[in-house]
Amino acid sequence: MKLAKIQIQTPNIQQTTAFYQDILELSIIEKTVDSVSIQAGNSILKFVEQPSFKSIYHFAFNIPENKLDEAIKWCRNKTDLIVIKDENVITNFENWNAHAIYFYDNNGNLLEFIARHDLDNSENKAFSSKSILNISEIGIVNENPLELGNELISKYDLNFFSKNTNSEAFAAIGDDEGLLIIVRPNRNWYPTQTPSESNKTEVRLQNNGNRITIKF
Repeated sequence: MKLAKIQIQTPNIQQTTAFYQDILELSIIEKTVDSVSIQAGNSILKFVEQPSFKSIYHFAFNIPENKLDEAIKWCRNKTDLIVIKDENVITNFENWNAHAIYFYDNNGNLLEFIARHDLDNSENKAFSSKSILNISEIGIVNENPLELGNELISKYDLNFFSKNTNSEAFAAIGDDEGLLIIVRPNRNWYPTQTPSESNKTEVRLQNNGNRITIKF
């Protein structure tokens, strides 16, 4: 499953454009008075301005599975990485065979670079913004993650993520290429103390040759 495009909100389109263009060095593919679309590898990240918006999102980007150390050095020249414990910034997701690092954008959104070792995507080139392969995850907040997951599976012919232990509080749909991460409200986004909130989100998926648009 691939996350071809996600559309989320920002209180300030100019500051958001500056962060993704100047800090993360991603290409702006369309800009209007109240929206900006950003090319993130094979995915599109679109922000729509809502000045009264005060919440945050969590989303992740896949990077080459052999480039996490280089990504850390690259990020440290640009922004602060979130420390997990004792100055360590890397999280080891053993069940998912992946390692990840976390940081914030200008909106306070929780961003993640994740290296999934079961994907055949290693690279020899030095890490850069072009090493961001695609949007890997988007967090969706719902009172009943498992129930919503089953609804999406039934309606759109999707699947629960086979590496995840899905539960009433946390469920994941998709695969290593793309995941919908569904959590209950007020569950802290790992590795922060920021509680999750349900925010308007639009996701365009590609799955088994089908194009699917889902609005949350």
